[in-house]
Amino acid sequence: QVQLVESGGGLVQAGGSLRLSCAASGLTFSNYGMGWFRQAPGKERKFVAIITRRSTTYYTDSVEGRFTLSRDNAKNTVYLQMNTLKPEDTAVYYCAAGTLGGSRITGYEYWGQGTQVTVSS
Repeated sequence: QVQLVESGGGLVQAGGSLRLSCAASGLTFSNYGMGWFRQAPGKERKFVAIITRRSTTYYTDSVEGRFTLSRDNAKNTVYLQMNTLKPEDTAVYYCAAGTLGGSRITGYEYWGQGTQVTVSS
């Protein structure tokens, strides 16, 4: 049974930092691209970043330069370091594992339960 468990969310002031983690089990982690998506209240779930099997990273424009995604295949874990947070970053953040990956939700087979990030102004 595949499980993705996010952690590290919370409440932070604008300009602050958080590091999200996503621990995976039940799959061959190194075979999957690992993505992060976020969903604000009343909005669609949107792509944030992906790290490919070869550890190449891609980011949506709004987080480029502020967020950094990394993976530790020995620990089956990915990390999303979020710096210079803004109120518009407030959302539930979801980790996902996919053989296709990319920026589309359909590229991912497995999803975590999400972790709330709230950035106060």
